Amino acid sequence: MMLLAAMTCSAQKTEDEKKYEAMEDVNKVVDLTLDSLEKAATARPVAGSSRRGSNPVLFLVGNSTMRTGTLGNGDNGQWGWGYFAHEYFDENQITVENQALGGTSSRTFYNRLWADVKKGIRPGDYVIIELGHNDNGPFDSGRARASIKGISATDSLCVTIKETGVHETVYSYGEYMRRFVREVRQLGGHPILMSLTPRNAYDKDQPGRVGRVDKTFGLWARQIAEEMDCPFVDLNEISARKYEEMTEWKFNYHFYLDRIHTSAFGARHNARSAAEGIMACSHPEIEPLKAMMTSMELPTTGVKREEGKPVVFITGDSTVKNADKDEDGMWGWGAVADIVFNTKKITIQNSAMAGRSCRTYLREGRWDKVYNDLRPGDFVLIQFGHNDAGRELAHGKARNELAGTRDTSHVFRVRNDREVYNEVVYSFGWYLRKMIDDVRQKGATPILVSLTPRNEWEDGRIERRNESFGVWYREVVEQTGVDFVDLHNIAADSMDKLGREKAKAYYKNDHTHTSKLGAKNNAKCVAKGLKRIKSPLAKYLRR
Repeated sequence: MMLLAAMTCSAQKTEDEKKYEAMEDVNKVVDLTLDSLEKAATARPVAGSSRRGSNPVLFLVGNSTMRTGTLGNGDNGQWGWGYFAHEYFDENQITVENQALGGTSSRTFYNRLWADVKKGIRPGDYVIIELGHNDNGPFDSGRARASIKGISATDSLCVTIKETGVHETVYSYGEYMRRFVREVRQLGGHPILMSLTPRNAYDKDQPGRVGRVDKTFGLWARQIAEEMDCPFVDLNEISARKYEEMTEWKFNYHFYLDRIHTSAFGARHNARSAAEGIMACSHPEIEPLKAMMTSMELPTTGVKREEGKPVVFITGDSTVKNADKDEDGMWGWGAVADIVFNTKKITIQNSAMAGRSCRTYLREGRWDKVYNDLRPGDFVLIQFGHNDAGRELAHGKARNELAGTRDTSHVFRVRNDREVYNEVVYSFGWYLRKMIDDVRQKGATPILVSLTPRNEWEDGRIERRNESFGVWYREVVEQTGVDFVDLHNIAADSMDKLGREKAKAYYKNDHTHTSKLGAKNNAKCVAKGLKRIKSPLAKYLRR
């Protein structure tokens, strides 16, 4: 019987090959994760193992855009959105289990991984299915993962894999989706179909518009969802629409190494888009899942706005915001910024944090709070540097960046006292450019401010770090055209006039942190710098 089936399959193959044309591999990305399936199996969780008591599980079924690499932990600088999906669900009600694997298509996931995933599905569970990026290329050689175009329930192609001699029947993309949906429901679960994540590509016919899959996989997934009355989330459209609001530079860094796999920025972007899509979906089958989601509110600084008044956000480290309480303690100049800004005309929001560099300020989500609060007409003062140099790239506080301003990066395995994780670290200038770009995207005005001088003296003059940070600030100014207040040199000039002995009163405890007197002097120097460059923010200064 086996021999007869093989002969029938072989005879059918010649005729069918003329009928079906495989989809072109438009991604041109080689992902061999599926080829190391045995290794990958040790990294992916056993299906259902995350379940807590009788709580449901949300299973994620997809490819490398959902779970990148064998380990899925960003060790190559790429992350899939499934890595961050749990952040949008209450773990006390439901756990999120990422069963995706790079390199898989609807066909290869169904044939090689789906049976094991089904073993963990229980009544009441949810299964998100987002596949299609790899449903192209040859039917019967190489990775042999292509499905037939479209959603036909009757089209099929009998193939013999050239490298292994294995016989296999290939179905349409839509038919594989039907099988996923049908089998989830047979187990008492709830399927959710999603369209693909966007690629890093613009529509060649519409400048500025990110390419869509609304005529292929997005359309086909939607059609199957309608046919089978299944919830559908157009992840492709939601993410692409937000990408179109970005500059091309920002859009590009949401991807890493190629045009399909996302950086941590892109993975977080898609995870939020997926959550937004679920929350907006009106299908009744998805309502219980929505009740188990966390708040979709974006984190903010909590600034209290007044009608008609812009906000000046101040970002930075301990020289900007410190304890700011004891008259004889350490103060940051942002705490006394009201001595130079007219608070009847502008609201001051000091969002600086002691001990932070550009990198850690961003990593901890502090920059996101400022970004989410921005409105057209606001201002953002960006001052970093004191914590951005040294050797703590991948250990200790892990807050240093790569020196300089080049558009460069490196993946580090960070180890500190609390955790071990992978992080892509960029140059000092890259982080500044990101902040500047973000502020402009919101219609606000960024102003770069150089770091305060330390109480270190040589030949009767206070220190000047103009060979390092001074150069880098000016390179960023040249690259972006941003307004620049050279606080470092303006404040240093004021200290030189005082002299070393009198300057001691302007610092507290060490050579970096300022007393209240020193903080006030730095605030006045910021105001002096704003006037010097004729910044639009200068009109909000006290007379």
